[in-house]
Amino acid sequence: FENCRVSSSAGVDRLKLPPRGWNSYDSFCWTISEDDFLTSAKVVAKYLKSHGYEYVVVDYLWYRRLVPGAYVESLGFDVIDQWGRMVPAPDRWPSAKSGKGFTEVAKEVHSLGLKFGIHVMRGLSRQAFDANTPILDITTGRAYKESGREWRAQDIGIKERSCAWMPHGFMSVNTSLPAGRAFLSSLYHQYAEWGVDFIKHDCVFGADFNLEEITYVSRVLKKLNRPILYSLSPGTSVTPTMAKELKGLANMYRVTADDWDSWGDVASHFDVARDFAKAEMVPGEGLLGNSWPDLDMLPLGWLTDQGVNRGPHRQCNLTLDEQRTQMTLWSMARSPLMFGGDVRKIDMTTYKLITNPTLLEINDYSSNNMEFPYVTGKILGPTMSHLTRQSRISMLNRGSDHHHARGVGLTSCKDSNANGWSVESLDQYHEQICWREEGEQLNQEPLCLYKRICSNDHVLYGQDSRQLFTSDDGVKSCLDASPRHKITSREWKKQPSFSTCKGDANQVYIYCLFSSSPHIDCQTIFYGYCCNGLRA
Repeated sequence: FENCRVSSSAGVDRLKLPPRGWNSYDSFCWTISEDDFLTSAKVVAKYLKSHGYEYVVVDYLWYRRLVPGAYVESLGFDVIDQWGRMVPAPDRWPSAKSGKGFTEVAKEVHSLGLKFGIHVMRGLSRQAFDANTPILDITTGRAYKESGREWRAQDIGIKERSCAWMPHGFMSVNTSLPAGRAFLSSLYHQYAEWGVDFIKHDCVFGADFNLEEITYVSRVLKKLNRPILYSLSPGTSVTPTMAKELKGLANMYRVTADDWDSWGDVASHFDVARDFAKAEMVPGEGLLGNSWPDLDMLPLGWLTDQGVNRGPHRQCNLTLDEQRTQMTLWSMARSPLMFGGDVRKIDMTTYKLITNPTLLEINDYSSNNMEFPYVTGKILGPTMSHLTRQSRISMLNRGSDHHHARGVGLTSCKDSNANGWSVESLDQYHEQICWREEGEQLNQEPLCLYKRICSNDHVLYGQDSRQLFTSDDGVKSCLDASPRHKITSREWKKQPSFSTCKGDANQVYIYCLFSSSPHIDCQTIFYGYCCNGLRA
């Protein structure tokens, strides 16, 4: 189980929350053009900005010419300036001509009330290294000189430390050399001059961890006269121990490999989210603010394929339940939410999912998030099979009738007591999660938990997490549980698992509503993934 508390959203600085926006990679790979990007930005501004999606990010290879022979691993098709720095390819970004870079694109994005981001690679390009370009000294505006000579790309590039996933593309620079630091300074000052608000720095984390370059780039960004959000990638082989070395250096960092639209990719994120929550790194101390473990983009809607020279051409392969699971996990993990689908063709189902007010509220303001791994059911005392559903609900909410209570224990999913749980969709908006005790007649209704997503008008968000769930016609009950304390059989006899909310230390983690009607006005963060694919 994942669980969280939600506190008031009043007066919260957006900069202190998990970043949210749109990234071009999942829908365009590297081939996006200026026209496609700005059209997408206008859609984000019109339909997603009000939901906190404020960044629009051009992903990798924006400097590569889209001509025959150019692809992800090709060499010699990139556009660089006289100082060996990448600049937008003018065949795809016509406003970049005459040395303007991304200045005009950033101005257009800012006019929409959005923030502009770009993807960059580690260190120095192989193309600049082979050309042995000079290094710009930003203090003089001329070639960098030291010890009586002019320094060039081959003096600072480290060929044996090339990017693991793009070995023919980029390499590290020697940050112990003043010339190496001068090159990095010239890069990031140029991005700031263009008006960039977000930098996704790739091939410096995970299996490509380069703490020296991250540290120096962070130092450069910190000294700029305008804030730039600093994101790190990739996330292969990342652990909380590694991430703790980033304290104060970055604002978000990938903690998994690339996530695409397969259930295997989504499922691999559960353990990672658990580990970083357990390490109390959500959030952590970041560059001029917080830092957030990043579960990668949301590959939903209209997509392309990895590593191809082709734009969006297919629908997401995840089922709707799998998409809901992904969005729920990302929200509860408080991961940055970067939508990757083609926003120009976004369908209503995808739109409602990524703008779900409950999930976005959890993503923004929840705290104390952690995992409850398993759930099973038990009977405490005599059977209730002869009672009506309403009678059972009444018993659950009377503190005196503990011997007629339902119990839920946190144990192994292999336990035979896990049998009896079921989940059913009643219609497009309502679901029920039920448990039928052993021996109960099939014509007798089991006790069920109903959930419904609805408007914020019926929900009170307060500092006290016990106020999360309110309803005009529902009966409020709490699930007694704790991730740190396993309930003993003696405790079960004294107190049922479902009981009237009372603020006990072991009741502050999961809250749910019982009602005789599935159409209660409530919002729920009760979410589970257990045994035979049960999702609640």
